[in-house]
Amino acid sequence: VQLQACGGGLVQAGGSLRLSCAASGRASSNRALGWFRQAPGKEREFVAAISWTGIGTYYADSVKERFAISRDAALNTATLQMNSLKPEDTAIYYCAASRPGFMSRMQAMYDQWGQGTLVTVSS
Repeated sequence: VQLQACGGGLVQAGGSLRLSCAASGRASSNRALGWFRQAPGKEREFVAAISWTGIGTYYADSVKERFAISRDAALNTATLQMNSLKPEDTAIYYCAASRPGFMSRMQAMYDQWGQGTLVTVSS
């Protein structure tokens, strides 16, 4: 599975950004897609995930009500719409594909990772 993430950038607090993750490859089916982030000096943490069908979603408490994850099954892409951004949302955001048949908040359940995309929120 190959994952290509894009959409990061610089935005002022209160603004919005949209991240996209495109999954390709033979083994890309039946996998949840998730977003994780790593802020400077901190460990990587879970942000949001969406099931293979696009029906189930998980969010970290810190982003619930502000972020929304969606999935286009035909294109096999996942989009993370980030609204009301805060300086503490500044991080490198990573797209990941879960082990087939799983959906989780746990990084260990994701075995395919894309390159990160930097999101910077200025105060």
